[in-house]
Amino acid sequence: MYLEKFLDYVSLEKNYSSHTVLAYKNDLKNFSIFSLNEHSVSSLDKIEYFIIRSWIVALIEEGISNRSINRKLSTLRSFYKFLVKTSSIKVSPMGEHKPLKIQKKIHVPFSEDEIFSVLKSDFFSSDFKGVLEKSLIYILYFTGARRSEIIEMNYNSVDLKQGVLKVLGKRNKERLIPIHDLLNEQLELYLTYRIKLKESSKIKTFFCLENRKKISPGFVYKTVNTYFNMVSSKSKKSPHMLRHSFATHMLDQGADLNAVKGLLGHSSVAATQNYTHTSMQKIKAIYSKAHPRGENNK
Repeated sequence: MYLEKFLDYVSLEKNYSSHTVLAYKNDLKNFSIFSLNEHSVSSLDKIEYFIIRSWIVALIEEGISNRSINRKLSTLRSFYKFLVKTSSIKVSPMGEHKPLKIQKKIHVPFSEDEIFSVLKSDFFSSDFKGVLEKSLIYILYFTGARRSEIIEMNYNSVDLKQGVLKVLGKRNKERLIPIHDLLNEQLELYLTYRIKLKESSKIKTFFCLENRKKISPGFVYKTVNTYFNMVSSKSKKSPHMLRHSFATHMLDQGADLNAVKGLLGHSSVAATQNYTHTSMQKIKAIYSKAHPRGENNK
């Protein structure tokens, strides 16, 4: 009962995405099963913190990362905050909890040379699949959009004449992103293939497979990973790394932090600032060139 009410609340009132709602549902169901099996507590409104602590220990023993555990516990925090708000319980059992420490990972973005080595290569086939794959890499890098935003992007959300596209971000927030001339040219090519598909006008999403089905997250990941394996030795080669590269290269070229924040769809500047550390090499070069005692001014 509590679970369904909470899921309705985050879905209908908070406008969370279906992906987020499903994650909440799975987290709470798994926690409920654990509470019943390990502590014989069948109702989530009867939970005490020691049960939550026990669940954390069990997750750690399963090899779940601290980052993933914190995400699951964030679900519990939101759930019990809802129960307090609706007067279902008086005090949240999450009140004592502090997030697990996470070792910050620094992922080096692709260099501009690596990216254009892929974009200007002859790696891609000239059929529908090849043009689609190339278009996906183009749009991920030239817009900085999230993989999920690109997958769900509607056909009518792309206006090549006006040079702008619309994506639906986290918490269903819409934002407009300008279309670079190079991206515009690539998307025009993709559309010449897409329009030849049977009943193409009935396909809702902008990107689709040749069988008219929506592209999957796995397809996008495999596309990026496959082609960047050909030019890069970096350990992480994912769609998010193209978003990471977009932000870093924009900042390297002097783009305003708030402007990049808007393009990425971040809710705070702090999230965008995570990308600034990767520009240190650029900062050092500017420092050396501009400082009176720098290498170029000795």
